[in-house]
Amino acid sequence: MDVIDCPKHGSIIYHPSILPRHRGASAINWTLIQGDKKAGFTIFWADDGLDTGPILLQRECDVGQNDTVDDLYNRFLFPEGVKAMVEAVHLIADGKAPRIPQPEEGATYEGIQKKENAEISWDQPAASLHNWIRGHDKVPGAWATIDGQVVTFYGSSLLDASVPTGQELAIKGASRPGLITKNGLIIFGNDGKMVLVRNLQFEDGKMIPASKYFSTDETTALELTEEEKKMAEDIKAIWKGILSHVAVIEDSTDFFKSGASSMHVVRMLEEIKQKYSGLQLQNEDVYIATKFADFIQTAVSKNTNNMTVNMPYQCFINGQFINADDGKTYDTINPADGSVIASVSSASLADVDKAVAAAKEAFENGEWRRMDARERGRLMYRLADLMEEHQEELATIESIDSGALYTLALKTHVGMSVQTFRYFAGWCDKIQGATIPINQARPNHNLTFTKKEPIGVCAIVIPWNYPLMMLAWKSAACLAAGNTLVLKPAQVTPLTSLKFAELSAKAGFPKGVINILPGSGGLVGQHLSEHPDVRKVGFTGSTPTGKQIMKSAATNLKKVSLELGGKSPLIIFSDCELDRAVKMGMGAVYFNKGENCIAAGRLFVEESIHDEFVSKVVEEIKKMKIGDPLDRSTDHGPQNHKAHLEKLLQYCEIGVKEGATLVYGGRQVHRPGFFMEPTVFTDVEDHMYIAQEESFGPVMVISKFKMGMDVDGVLQRANSTEYGLASGVFTKDISKALYISEKLEAGTVFINTYNKTDVAAPFGGFKQSGFGKDLGEEALHEYLRTKAITVEY
Repeated sequence: MDVIDCPKHGSIIYHPSILPRHRGASAINWTLIQGDKKAGFTIFWADDGLDTGPILLQRECDVGQNDTVDDLYNRFLFPEGVKAMVEAVHLIADGKAPRIPQPEEGATYEGIQKKENAEISWDQPAASLHNWIRGHDKVPGAWATIDGQVVTFYGSSLLDASVPTGQELAIKGASRPGLITKNGLIIFGNDGKMVLVRNLQFEDGKMIPASKYFSTDETTALELTEEEKKMAEDIKAIWKGILSHVAVIEDSTDFFKSGASSMHVVRMLEEIKQKYSGLQLQNEDVYIATKFADFIQTAVSKNTNNMTVNMPYQCFINGQFINADDGKTYDTINPADGSVIASVSSASLADVDKAVAAAKEAFENGEWRRMDARERGRLMYRLADLMEEHQEELATIESIDSGALYTLALKTHVGMSVQTFRYFAGWCDKIQGATIPINQARPNHNLTFTKKEPIGVCAIVIPWNYPLMMLAWKSAACLAAGNTLVLKPAQVTPLTSLKFAELSAKAGFPKGVINILPGSGGLVGQHLSEHPDVRKVGFTGSTPTGKQIMKSAATNLKKVSLELGGKSPLIIFSDCELDRAVKMGMGAVYFNKGENCIAAGRLFVEESIHDEFVSKVVEEIKKMKIGDPLDRSTDHGPQNHKAHLEKLLQYCEIGVKEGATLVYGGRQVHRPGFFMEPTVFTDVEDHMYIAQEESFGPVMVISKFKMGMDVDGVLQRANSTEYGLASGVFTKDISKALYISEKLEAGTVFINTYNKTDVAAPFGGFKQSGFGKDLGEEALHEYLRTKAITVEY
């Protein structure tokens, strides 16, 4: 291939935009500025106009709401561009390359890469402001005048939440002041909607987190651990390699004033990444912390929850993280503030087929099924150990992705997941059949014995309330039995599942045994349910979705286990220990923000203690701290996602309209994120909507029953629902408690306690709460098939 300094006729050129919509070096920037839903690239024949020659081929991709130029390049334009150039060369070699004339209509050559053209025009909707900022991201930077100087805005995202508290910042030309908040600068469109800006850069080149605008001189030095001191020395050596003319790298050494350029920023970060793969630093971190001491502080605290978190974001298929086949992604949102955590691959039907094929190959021809059972157990123990080693990182990811309190995520979400894998690892070499005496066919003898065999490829679909724990409850039993799996995490909480995939590879699991597909339940989950090569579906989620999965599974008569909705009754008698009943009753409702499948959906409280019970509950609610789930002192975090919060608010409105008494709460908390007040309803009648339907949120629904009312009357009310997942009773009368436990139509009954689950105790529901068991020995049987073998001798 010739090396040329100008195009020759017959040369081909790659251009990152769909022509003729935009042309010029800034075409992709302009695509974002215009708010286009599609981007892409063109390969065309060079002519005198450089980019006006005939089109050879084109490719396109979707543009996400918060995609940047870098996102589009990394996800699509670069990897697919390489493939397309190869294809174009082959087309030319084969004489099949087309020459499609470019129409002139619509072509643009806007010179937007000039700083003077990048000033923000404020009389626009929020989406247009966001598009303008992200379209100018990096070069040349969208700017506005603040306090008489040009300030450039970087790192914007649309913010879908209530207006947060913050300090007002006057911006020239803006009809409404911005707000400096703990998460950044909030600016407002003329439609009242918000944009969050992460970083600001001043005329002297200094960049700061927007949240620090009013406190740019405040510094809090972290005391370094021995491990962090070693990292600082390693980074100092990298700086010295770049700034070779600087005699000694000191705390005050400024990266750029010492002669470094933007090219050196990339080199420095890549060298750090090569040495510390989990340290996810960005270019702007260097611009923000230009002095060595400041940069080290950024490096050791560049994390969520004071740790470096490495979050995979691609599909995990056949032992590798890969982009979705069609390149599509979606944003996963931090429910604490509505900000974007990461852009995650959204699996397509083709990805489902790839993952199932990988799992089938691993099961039928790989080493997993033939592996010694104890070796399989050893790998599962190793995975449990790795999960424990990374428990703080997993708990942090779980907290920011699902809104779970960090302390709860550490103990329950992650802690029980580790226990579950260890429990089922111990079962691997204890899966046994039986010998069965049968009638003998004399003069010969017969021997019949059974074998417990794995089923094959299993599809596992999990919900968003306990992302990692629901994965563990199902996957551990599935793997212990010798199956391979394709797991679809909930669309809104994919991150710990993907981190789990990374740890499974590190533990040494063979390729194809574990596959993780983030994305749409309606697309991925449905295709898995119908797929002819999937032999078992394990699902936890809503009853309507469970019914759809059963229908889909009928295509090849898959084995199915379902853990579905609940409306668990909790009966509290006057002879209980009241303070304990109050404490446990609150936990039964508000544990994990009420996003708990076994939450007490309705409390039946005996009339003589009803008012005191309610009073004590409200008193305790008022003591609860609502806030950042990463704060160790927080008692109540945000609901998982915005749509769920809106559903809960509507649920409370229905309760009020039907005549129930709203004693406390029922409202959204006025702060960023998806926070809801813990809520209490009383005077709830059996026919009301909130007495029949699950809230799946922090809503306590209380009904009275009369003193001396016969136990069977309360039981009848408690059982008058189509759900039967869990239940509970508080009484000192053990005979009454055991009688009630026998009569309650639920898979789990708690007596004088609640939420007490254990890895060894089977868990599952009755009626429309589903069938099949998670946990305990019974869970293994959900992932095994029994083969009977008869020998005549």
